[in-house]
Amino acid sequence: MESLTVGVEEEFLLADPDSGRPMPVVAEVLAATGPLADGAAVHRELRATQVEHATGVCTRWAEVRDQLTRGRQALSSAAASAGCALLATGSPVGALLAAAEPRPPDRYARIDEHYRGLVADYEACGCHVHVGVPDPDTAIAVVNRLARWLPALLALSANSPFDRGRDTGLHSWRTAQQTRFPGSGLCPPARSHAEHLRLVDSLVTCGALVDRKQTFWLARPSPRYPTVELRVADVPLTVDGALVQAVLSRAIVATALDELARGVPADPLDPQIGAAAVWAAARHGVTGALVDPVHARPLPAARTVRGLLSYVEPALRLSGDYQLAHRLVSAILRDGTGSVAQRRAGLDRAVALIARRTAAPSEA
Repeated sequence: MESLTVGVEEEFLLADPDSGRPMPVVAEVLAATGPLADGAAVHRELRATQVEHATGVCTRWAEVRDQLTRGRQALSSAAASAGCALLATGSPVGALLAAAEPRPPDRYARIDEHYRGLVADYEACGCHVHVGVPDPDTAIAVVNRLARWLPALLALSANSPFDRGRDTGLHSWRTAQQTRFPGSGLCPPARSHAEHLRLVDSLVTCGALVDRKQTFWLARPSPRYPTVELRVADVPLTVDGALVQAVLSRAIVATALDELARGVPADPLDPQIGAAAVWAAARHGVTGALVDPVHARPLPAARTVRGLLSYVEPALRLSGDYQLAHRLVSAILRDGTGSVAQRRAGLDRAVALIARRTAAPSEA
């Protein structure tokens, strides 16, 4: 990865290593976390049962891989010292906490107050990829072009089949959970960043959002950094799963930038068909049919994913990521995503599997 910068944020659950029941021990885990890579950081998340690791700004895939591995291993060790397991899963395997945790009067408390029951049982964990772009107007122009491929990225990351000790029947229950919130799904297209912000501000004024940061769109111009932020993925089970998201996200953004420079028009996309495509990816992962949201037709997941690889091939070759991307994606299509691995293990053994694979070294 030699051109555009990239950074990855991963959210994890902190849970009892036997039952998978979430444990609100983020303060203890943060206090026990050892040294991280330069520029990397760890943070609390919405719930005290969650913790986030963010890489620094990277330019090469080996750098991303090493920072992801180091962050997961540091947090896994810290979690063990706090008597819990670090789990890379998009939704809890075990039962949720019975009572609401006490909260300081911070932004997260305002979110709890604003969304009430919608957010009371929300412990979803995602993987967010930031790709550097020149300016905010370019960011929204890129976001306008991403919708076609976001379902494929979701399918490749699917890692939340269980919730509260039950099999949901979906491969990404986290995605289904997110649809309960306003400002979720595919980002509405805008002609400029200013127009995008006017929409966000209107949603805040109307009471749908707490503030400008509180959109749940699957890709958006970052409200904090000079990046396009792709937020579609479940937190993948493995480092290599997260690396796939980083490599492909950057290649999609690079391809969009190239199309903008050449004046290639964006593919028209009906928002309802786009929603259907997201649903199909959440329902099936890479095990069934996905939906091409431009042509409004179902396609086998492998064909959809290979279409994505073909679309971004020039960008992957330019950055030197082509062989890596094909090797990692082929492994996912062959072996399945984290959701497949969790179901294969079963509810009784899923927690041990997730804990082991969360901190395992990359095979890339």
